[in-house]
Amino acid sequence: MEAKTVTYKGLIPPINCKIVSEYLIRRLRWYVFEYARKKGGVVGLSGGVDSSLTATLAVKALGPENVYALILPSYITPKEDIEDALTIVKMLGIPEENYEIIRIDPILEAFRKTLGPMGKVEEGNIMARIRMIILHQRAYRRNYLVIGTGDKTELLIGYFTKYGDGGVDVLPIGGLYKTHVRQLALYLGVPAKIALKPSSPRLWPGHMAEKELGVSYEIVDAILYYVFEEGYTASEVAEKFNIDM
Repeated sequence: MEAKTVTYKGLIPPINCKIVSEYLIRRLRWYVFEYARKKGGVVGLSGGVDSSLTATLAVKALGPENVYALILPSYITPKEDIEDALTIVKMLGIPEENYEIIRIDPILEAFRKTLGPMGKVEEGNIMARIRMIILHQRAYRRNYLVIGTGDKTELLIGYFTKYGDGGVDVLPIGGLYKTHVRQLALYLGVPAKIALKPSSPRLWPGHMAEKELGVSYEIVDAILYYVFEEGYTASEVAEKFNIDM
């Protein structure tokens, strides 16, 4: 497969993808079926690497018949993202009755009419929360858990929406830096086009994660990894990677 021939190397040490994937699959299966005693999991698919890896782990842990995928585009969502999300659905063998596309624009418009004009961040946060409401509604209907797609990099820097993408039941890739998410996604067969796609929450036109952060994920991961995992000071990390502080 294409993904098996492509590798990704960031600035931090790679993980053992075989060991990590087997552990995450085993723990997710235990958490959903035994600890929570639920019948499966709901995943929101955006067409990006985090949700694609999460869906892949969920299918391997729970079986495609026990994973429900929701694609929730807005007027901002590029057609390519929807196509990439559908690629993952088909690749994983998720049954036709186990996924749906729901456009959130009518719900967003109801908020606009009720609340009046909003800035882009206000509206973006509402969009993230609308999506989470839908995920939880579908999960409740099926007696499933909402399986979150956030990674460790996002959690450590607070790059998520409270009660939006942060409002999940279980977070299987929450211990993986973005660098490791890309590595594991490629290892598990996520197409390189998706695994290496620049990250974007798509909460307003032109919204790109690294542009908003002002730094690449490779640099963010290097700072976080060497500070939190290796005990470096921020200035030592800056010196190691020639980063202007």
